[in-house]
Amino acid sequence: MSIDLNELASLLVGLGCPPAKVAEMAAQLDKRARQLAEQKGRPYEDALAHLLGLMRQGWAAKESGSVNVASGSA
Repeated sequence: MSIDLNELASLLVGLGCPPAKVAEMAAQLDKRARQLAEQKGRPYEDALAHLLGLMRQGWAAKESGSVNVASGSA
């Protein structure tokens, strides 16, 4: 099963995605979720939920001004 790109775009807007980029990001997110599902042998929905969680965390950090980078600095 997969989610419609329009539904995914609506979810992204609700999570804080810039409206001008929502269609492109929805398509990229769908593509990456399919890749992860295939590579990891997990359901598409699980891969999509994981990616959406990461994006939500990233936007929340950006809004609060506390983006952590891989090196651990804030």
